[in-house]
Amino acid sequence: MNILLPLFIIVPLAAAFIMIPAARLSRKLPEIISFLATLYLLGATIALYWSRPSNLMLQYKFGVNLVLDGLSQLLLLAVTVVAFFVTIYSFSYMQKYTGREKYYTLYFLMLAGMAGVILTGDLFSLFVFLEMAAISTYALVAFGTQAEELEASIRYLIIGSVASLMILFGIGLVYALTGTSNLAEISRHLPANANFAKGFITALFLAGFGMKAALVPFHSWLPDAHTAAPAPISATLSGVLIKALGIYAIVRIIYNVLGISPQISLILMVLGIVSILAGVLLALWQWDFKRLLAYHSISQIGYVVLGVGLATPLGIMGGLFHLLNHAIFKSLLFLNAGAIEHQAGTRDLKQMGGLSRKMPVTAATSLIASMSIAGVPPFNGFWSKLFIILACIQAGKLWFALAAIIGSILTLSSFLKVQKYAFFEKVKQGFEDLRDAPWPMCAAMIVLALLCLLVGLLLPYAVGIVINPAVVALMNGLGYSRMILGGQ
Repeated sequence: MNILLPLFIIVPLAAAFIMIPAARLSRKLPEIISFLATLYLLGATIALYWSRPSNLMLQYKFGVNLVLDGLSQLLLLAVTVVAFFVTIYSFSYMQKYTGREKYYTLYFLMLAGMAGVILTGDLFSLFVFLEMAAISTYALVAFGTQAEELEASIRYLIIGSVASLMILFGIGLVYALTGTSNLAEISRHLPANANFAKGFITALFLAGFGMKAALVPFHSWLPDAHTAAPAPISATLSGVLIKALGIYAIVRIIYNVLGISPQISLILMVLGIVSILAGVLLALWQWDFKRLLAYHSISQIGYVVLGVGLATPLGIMGGLFHLLNHAIFKSLLFLNAGAIEHQAGTRDLKQMGGLSRKMPVTAATSLIASMSIAGVPPFNGFWSKLFIILACIQAGKLWFALAAIIGSILTLSSFLKVQKYAFFEKVKQGFEDLRDAPWPMCAAMIVLALLCLLVGLLLPYAVGIVINPAVVALMNGLGYSRMILGGQ
């Protein structure tokens, strides 16, 4: 199965490079190539779960060192699931744009970058793949070339560049101290008395990857970028990009390379709680549907960071489970917002009303996603939030548990507002002849909504097959190095 690892990067790269020539042969070829490529990526990820023993780490070495363990496999699953359904959704949504082959080219470059970040076992290669994904995303945010989109893209580019400089500076310091950029070798070669340098490197990585993840106080780029981007890109940004380029990199480096400490654990928990409360409070005041969802992305990422910051098995399980759940329900919510904007021509909740009678598929799937993000049983978001809250109580962090509960209650109130103004009340004038979104968009939303329900109902299987191997990978800590290098 090792040969599958480079294909997660090669396939999207190949799709990106043949997209524009293919479009000259037929207008339908970009969609066909996109469907087949994302279907392959999703199938390969599922095949790895089917065939790889949970305790086996796969490696591929041929010019680049690729590593697959439970954590990277979890992220691959989130990325490939979201990418597949976002691609199907894009078939109809992107019809209003010209140059769709350029959209798919950039999209697959972004996917290749994310896959590279997740799989690479080298810190410098991680930076290269991170930049590939980030630069593609800057262009995708500005894809409509309207003033709002260009401004959001430039702001994202500036803040992303600052983050990249911090990360690159941290990588340079690591190399100066250890003489290597291999993740497995770094922890072995870090000088035992280099506590100050190690702390400074950790701070650089926390700030740099924290900006990529849009943690408070590094979040200012995210509301504008999510709001301005086309809906499929907003779904990908919130669903997987900020996790792959931000959260995954943070937890991989801190747990498996530098080592978690009580001080770093506390910093992560504080960042998590501040993000939870600040994000949800800012969301409460929003009337732009996509902007409201953007602030909730900040809040929900806070739950993930709080969970992994606890550094307990239950906390890490809750945090990683919420990472997967958030990829599903937040992608769905952005697709819902895109469907409304596509059909009704507005993102303003005050201008909506009665859409449940005109757009029943969008309304029903939005209700499921809203209940999931708010943590209402039996949907998937309930269980991951419950695990995080119980982990806080178990660790004696009662104030953190209380803050997480308050954040969930405020999230529920925010999405009750969405349901009230968008889908209930009377049908507004001008919406009498409104219809639901085209069938590819509806199909993507329906399947994601079913996943919100099924993951919650099939909790033991989801946790046992998908989440526990990732928890083991993080709890193994610096043993990551021993598993790759053996007894060297």
